[in-house]
Amino acid sequence: MLLAGDRILFPDADAPAAGWIEVDGERIVATGHGTAPRPADEQLAGLVVPGYVDVHSHGGGGASFVTTDPDQVRTALAAHRRHGVTTMVASLVTGRTEDLLAQVRCLAGLYRSGEIAGIHLEGPWLAPEFHGAHPTLLLSEPLPAQVGELLDAGAGAVKMVTIAPERDGALASIAMLAGRGVVAALGHTNAGYDQARAAIAAGATGSTHLFNAMAPLRHREPGPILALLEDPRVYLELIADGVHLRPELIAFIASIAPGRVVFVTDAMAAAAGPDGDYLLGELPVEVRDGLALVAGTDTIAGSTLTLDRAVQLAVTTGVPLAVAVRAATQQPADYLSLSEVGRLAPGMRADLVVLDDDLAVSRVLAGGRWLAR
Repeated sequence: MLLAGDRILFPDADAPAAGWIEVDGERIVATGHGTAPRPADEQLAGLVVPGYVDVHSHGGGGASFVTTDPDQVRTALAAHRRHGVTTMVASLVTGRTEDLLAQVRCLAGLYRSGEIAGIHLEGPWLAPEFHGAHPTLLLSEPLPAQVGELLDAGAGAVKMVTIAPERDGALASIAMLAGRGVVAALGHTNAGYDQARAAIAAGATGSTHLFNAMAPLRHREPGPILALLEDPRVYLELIADGVHLRPELIAFIASIAPGRVVFVTDAMAAAAGPDGDYLLGELPVEVRDGLALVAGTDTIAGSTLTLDRAVQLAVTTGVPLAVAVRAATQQPADYLSLSEVGRLAPGMRADLVVLDDDLAVSRVLAGGRWLAR
């Protein structure tokens, strides 16, 4: 089918432009600016952007990725798809090794079927000082043998691992991850500046929800944040919900490193769902007015964010539209080397989202098929 529109955001463009997209099956086969080469099958009303790519999420729609039930995963995927996310990486949380192995094997089957784009292991190799919503008793040292066991269980499905670089075995594991094509992301860490730089030199290229759950930036002890910000090889995850970070900080980071910002949701089961009581792994979570906290504490436990809202908040705060959209599409894809998504270009999967004037999702094309309105 041939789709045309007056406002299409093509790769690396600074602004939307009139153009057309030709789709054959699940793929985009041709694109162009201006008038379509023949009458279009459909004229798209609104802003056309690539399908959103969420590389750090624990669930949504009342369901969790921390499971061995594929239907739970599919429920969460469907909830986020309604908000424009056509590519999703399933994030796990700290757990017992036997539980993590079972969860990884379950998710690996969904990776092989193309339903998820990969697995993110957020834990158990984290710092106790910044454990966040991860149970401290289950944290462990990132020894290469243990890390490798979970990678092997995924059989290529594990795409990213969060790791605290100051822990024993971390640098060797980071080098191993890089050698196997898996992104090592620094996070939940009490590392100093020099330790973070050593981890980047060993092959780390990511930052798990920058600023959150890591040693703060101080004038004499800049910690991991400065090391992550200053190195052009590192992608910068931001939870753009206005709760985890001040919107002004989101806009500032987007202004100084626009090509490296990656919007993530860090969503838990309540995303795209109602308030209530949930579980994140083994931890009880209370969600009130959209804020997820570990039950009985003031510790944030993931978010209820969806990527469409992240883009809306960023633009409202002053982030240029194209920068905000790329932070939710092509940069997450580049971050995890997801080469077939994130751009409206020939050869890419036919994933696109039509947004209204408020940047709310009005239509979603996933794999060349329109979702029911």
